Amino acid sequence: MNAVIETRTLTKHYVMEAQTVRALDGVDLKIRSGEFVSIMGASGSGKSTLMNVLGCLDEPTSGTYLLDGQNISSLSRDAYADIRNARIGFVFQGYNLLSRTTAVENVELPLFYNRGVHPDDARKAAIDALERVGLSERMDHVPNELSGGQQQRVAIARALVNKPSLILADEPTGNLDSKTSLEIMVLFQELNDQGITIVLVTHEPEIAEYTRRIVMMRDGLVVSDKQV
Repeated sequence: MNAVIETRTLTKHYVMEAQTVRALDGVDLKIRSGEFVSIMGASGSGKSTLMNVLGCLDEPTSGTYLLDGQNISSLSRDAYADIRNARIGFVFQGYNLLSRTTAVENVELPLFYNRGVHPDDARKAAIDALERVGLSERMDHVPNELSGGQQQRVAIARALVNKPSLILADEPTGNLDSKTSLEIMVLFQELNDQGITIVLVTHEPEIAEYTRRIVMMRDGLVVSDKQV
């Protein structure tokens, strides 16, 4: 299978009070199409920085990052924004939903930045995405009318609506109880079974066990990489 993600000696350094922090210190990683991978590590290990670089939310200091075979390590900011919107779906711990906007309208949001999508097509795509996550009967509800698990399902539907090649999930169960966390991880497994590549950051070993590969980071480096 082709690699969706490939990094070669990827680094990200920050200068803080005359000290250089090596958040990423030469990461080599390859994730193939259709994989379900968790990235683990203690606070400060570099996992969140890696996720930000993979999601084109931050630029590496050096090294190479290939997304679907395209070298994006030195693209313009506009090109980064286009890739984020069209090719990557994001799911965050805090849901990041607009509070006065219905579920279906929240899911439509990424499509507003795609000028080639007609409003009618955007609504249909949003409805289809909500159906995929089991929320077809709640699409007209605003976030405070939904449980935490339902809000995260809306966020997952929003990540799916552009039919991205990759979903990045940063601590997606961090605000959920254990039962709801299980339901969300089962949903991710179902989406992965449908062929979607998923990379998930978590600090919880019991959550990582639902993925099919665990990458462990320490001090800005990958220190272990195993199939589950």
